[in-house]
Amino acid sequence: MKIQEMNTLSLAQLDPNHSATSKKIQNIINTPDSVLHMENAAKDSIEKKGQSFQDFLLSALSDMNSKQIQTAKLQEQVITDPDSVDIHDVTIAMAQAKLSLDLTKSVIDRLVQGWSEITTTR
Repeated sequence: MKIQEMNTLSLAQLDPNHSATSKKIQNIINTPDSVLHMENAAKDSIEKKGQSFQDFLLSALSDMNSKQIQTAKLQEQVITDPDSVDIHDVTIAMAQAKLSLDLTKSVIDRLVQGWSEITTTR
């Protein structure tokens, strides 16, 4: 298979039900200002919600904290009244809490790393 032109992307349509989706993707790819359009759309959505980065970060941290608290309550309920809680729900809640904690740790590590890079380049 030869590559006819650089910077082109061809989509293989396997399912006729996905024809509208592939046309939308092709239109986005062919639009020269698509990246700028996506950035502007992201900025507009942030401005409409009125959330700053700080608000978004604090809401994510509170969500992670609530998952940790919910998991602790489910674990306590399994110990005190095992028939009232399905063990699968506890396992899923524990996995979600661990995933959110790991993600939070990664984000905080990246923020600290970025801040240290900013301060050392001065």
